[in-house]
Amino acid sequence: MRESLSAIGVQGITVTEVKGFGRQNGTYRVVSRDGVCGRLSAQVKIEAAIKSEMLDQVIEAIEKSAIRARSATKDFRLRFSNKVVRIRTAETGAEAL
Repeated sequence: MRESLSAIGVQGITVTEVKGFGRQNGTYRVVSRDGVCGRLSAQVKIEAAIKSEMLDQVIEAIEKSAIRARSATKDFRLRFSNKVVRIRTAETGAEAL
């Protein structure tokens, strides 16, 4: 997926291993050191700051990558942010990307 996103101009992504549950209700996992247990599935969270006009290209690249990788799940969720600020330079919007 990284190569597909780079090929269309996405300049950086953040990948985080997370745990959660949805309709499938997860699997049995130990959540914390104090023995609290829950039904959580291992998931991957991918974050990228992109220009809004690239959204369709990014979605298509992710879908194609998942199909090629024969991913067990094709479940994607998108979250939008209206404002991007690069703290170091105080740039905002597209300039910050």
